Amino acid sequence: MYWIPLFQILEKRGFMVYLVNAHSLKIVPGRKSDVSDCEWIQYLHSVGLLRASFRPKEDICAVRTLWRHRSSLLEMAAEHTLHLQKSLSLMNLQLHHVLSDITGASGLAILDAILAGQRDPVQLAKLCNIRVKSPQETVAQALVGDYRPEHLFTLKQSLDGYRYYQKLIAELDDEIVRLMHHLPSAMEHPSPMPRRTKHTPYQRMGNDPSFDLRNELYRIAGVDLTDIPGLSAIAAQVVLTEIGPDVSRFRNASAFASWLGLCPDKRVSGGKVLSTKTRKVKNRVAIVLRLGAKSLSRAKGYFGEFFRRMRARLGTAQAITATAHKLARILFHVLHNKEPYTESIFHRCDEQAQQRAETRLRKQAAQLGFQLLPISTNSAA
Repeated sequence: MYWIPLFQILEKRGFMVYLVNAHSLKIVPGRKSDVSDCEWIQYLHSVGLLRASFRPKEDICAVRTLWRHRSSLLEMAAEHTLHLQKSLSLMNLQLHHVLSDITGASGLAILDAILAGQRDPVQLAKLCNIRVKSPQETVAQALVGDYRPEHLFTLKQSLDGYRYYQKLIAELDDEIVRLMHHLPSAMEHPSPMPRRTKHTPYQRMGNDPSFDLRNELYRIAGVDLTDIPGLSAIAAQVVLTEIGPDVSRFRNASAFASWLGLCPDKRVSGGKVLSTKTRKVKNRVAIVLRLGAKSLSRAKGYFGEFFRRMRARLGTAQAITATAHKLARILFHVLHNKEPYTESIFHRCDEQAQQRAETRLRKQAAQLGFQLLPISTNSAA
């Protein structure tokens, strides 16, 4: 991270700055020093052997910094949630067995009442929202515990810490939406959000920002990225903050997938293939694509069938990588062509592959003196 201030200052002064991967450099033979390293790097750059690493534009980097900070705040808030759970368990309060989220509206109301001095389990159970599926009698049984002062103190501090980080996240969301409003729109004439093609309706998750993230992403990208299978609004936000809406920096979809580390890295020495494993790349976009691919393991449709077919052939880990690779190629084409995602192209490609296979089989049969007949015609004869 020490290079970031220097990079930004030089870029602001009008210099064309190259951020080069250290893996691309060779160690200078002989005595090693900073001066000899600089001379070697300068020589490689002068003969055109160095390539600049990908870095999005400055306005995208600003949103990326805040979004990464938001992820850190969410992790810290999750730590305090674990502390809440520990304090409740030490008091024998099995609240997590009757509530799916102890930091929801019902859970926070019960925690506030406990810290205010309420100990009657029946009265505490009445604070549950009407949408809670557990009966009040079951909730009351889970709230019979041993209220010790030291555990109540840790419970109070954990709850204060959780709310403090929620306050910071709310302030950060306001700053993020302010910066996103300044990002240019991909459409000359703004149009309403297109109709969703996914089978499930769009639902906001618990950690989603308070503003309408999906509409804002549609305005910036020009297409609805959440319509791609496996991509949520949070995943689409990660894609735009890490890459930006312009993918012209990459030659094609294959180069984009290679940058993400989602394609085989074939290593050959002396004509012998040493390894074809994927490169170990720490890329946030690759992570969300892998998570999206994992969520499609039981999905209905093309991607669900593709994942299960790859899993039967290669195993779960390789199937996740293969599905994430396909998602990366789709993501590139959607952002590059500004065309909405449609699944019909995959069915058309499958039909073309089936036709090519049939043509190949008929040609081989003709060379051997045979003739292929459809099953229906053969059975009728």
